Amino acid sequence: MTEIVTYVEMTGRDELEPASAVPGLSLEPPERDSPLVVDLLAGVGAPHGWKSARRTPEEWGAWFAAAPERTFWLLSFEGTPAGIVTYDPHPGGEVEIKSFGLLPEFVGKGLGGFALTLAVRGAWELAPAVSRVWLHTSSSDHPRALPNYRRRGFRPYRTEEAGRG
Repeated sequence: MTEIVTYVEMTGRDELEPASAVPGLSLEPPERDSPLVVDLLAGVGAPHGWKSARRTPEEWGAWFAAAPERTFWLLSFEGTPAGIVTYDPHPGGEVEIKSFGLLPEFVGKGLGGFALTLAVRGAWELAPAVSRVWLHTSSSDHPRALPNYRRRGFRPYRTEEAGRG
């Protein structure tokens, strides 16, 4: 199966077009070794075929070890874990939003725009000199993902075809 991967970026904090606030939706840091991190990444990714939905415990261990600077933030709605954001800082002041999403039971409830607003604000605040925030999305992801990224101010800078097995 072929998928289209679209890379999007922001190069200034002022490019964020925030969505309206959703009362009860928050972004909170978990402990890095919290089982919620794995559970949320697997749950968010399962409907879209993400690798996180099928990693073995050994593969999870290697994934965590490969990026010790990676940070995780839980999206909670009214105190219940609803999704996750994963940040990978890169040299030169760049922050990649490595993963972002809501659990299936929270999709379609009007949370996505503000959840992404919180995630993007968090990326800009991750380090003092962030100059670029970027991520990639796929045609296998939720159909509203790319439109949400664009509405928040991200602009595409690269598109490629990729095989998915």
